[in-house]
Amino acid sequence: MTAEFVSVTEMEGQRISAEQLNRTCHRYHWAACMAAGKDVLEVACGSGPGLGVLAAQAKSVVAGDISPEVLARAKATYGDRFELSVFPASPLPFADDSFDLVLMFEALYYLPDVIGFFREAARVLRPGGALLIVTANKDLFDFTPSPFSQRYLGTVELVSELAAQGFTVTLGGLTDVSKVSLRQRILRPMKLLASRLGLVPKTMHSKVLLKRLFFGSMTVMPADVSTVEYAYEALTPLNPAEPDRRHKVIYCEARCG
Repeated sequence: MTAEFVSVTEMEGQRISAEQLNRTCHRYHWAACMAAGKDVLEVACGSGPGLGVLAAQAKSVVAGDISPEVLARAKATYGDRFELSVFPASPLPFADDSFDLVLMFEALYYLPDVIGFFREAARVLRPGGALLIVTANKDLFDFTPSPFSQRYLGTVELVSELAAQGFTVTLGGLTDVSKVSLRQRILRPMKLLASRLGLVPKTMHSKVLLKRLFFGSMTVMPADVSTVEYAYEALTPLNPAEPDRRHKVIYCEARCG
C-alpha cells in the first residue's frame, strides 16, 4: 500500500501548476514563522520539499513518512542533513514532550486513525507547543477527494475533534475561490461534473493535462522549495463555528494547554 502513495505525492521534476508550487511554499514559510529556535517534527513529510525552509529557522528538524518509497526521495535530496525515518502517524516513535511543533501538511485525510494522531501529537508536544495542519477544504462545492483518502475534516470538524483532545484552535484560509483566474472560475462546474462522474485522473502523472487545462501554464516541482524566491501572503482568519466555502486550503494552528 505504501508504494501507491508515490502516485499521489508531488515529487521533484513533476510538472505542477504555479498555484501548487505557491501552496507548497506557503505552508512551509507559515510554519517557519513559528519555528525559530524550536524542535520541529514533520509527520507524513512526503518527499520533504519544505525541510530546508524549516531548517533555516528551527533548532532541529525531524521528519518521516509511512512510505519508504516516498521518503527515499527526501533522503536523496538531503542525505544526512536531517533525521529521516519511516514511521506511522499513530503511534509516533518519540518520547513525551519531545517537540515544540508537530506538522501534518496535506496528509491528514490519508490517516485511518485521525484521533489517534491527535492524541499522539498532544503527547509528544511540550506544554505550549502547537500542532500545525494544512488540508484541502472539503466544503467547497467542487471539492474532489484524493485517491486513497480516508476522511476529510473541514473547519467545524477540526475545531471539534481537536478541542476534545485539549487543543485550542485558530483557523486560516488560503486561495479565495472568488479571486482565482477567470479560467478556473469558468471550469469549476466542469471539474465538479468530472468528479461526480469519476472522470478525474487518479495519479499525478495523469493529472498533468487536466491541470494544464484548469490552471494554464505549468512549472517544475523542485526537490527543496527553499530555493524558490517567495513572498509570503497572510492568511484570512476563518470562523471556527461554520464551514468555510471560500478558500481552497484550510490552515489550523492547534495549541496545547
